[in-house]
Amino acid sequence: MDNSPKFRPVAEMNYAESVGELESILRMMQGDNCDIDHLAAYTRRATELLKACRSRLTATEEELRSILDGLETQ
Repeated sequence: MDNSPKFRPVAEMNYAESVGELESILRMMQGDNCDIDHLAAYTRRATELLKACRSRLTATEEELRSILDGLETQ
């Protein structure tokens, strides 16, 4: 039986949920109860979440720049 951790698709999560899960993974990895059998899966998941968060931050920054540039031309 496969008892590896099950994760919600990142595409279905908002930024705050992604950050919250990252924080949870970090706490788990730093704790005494870190499940070594699933450490690679949690590391992959954290990487996936970090990429998604970075992408959302970059997209938001670009959108804000566009909005602010629009203010300057008015």
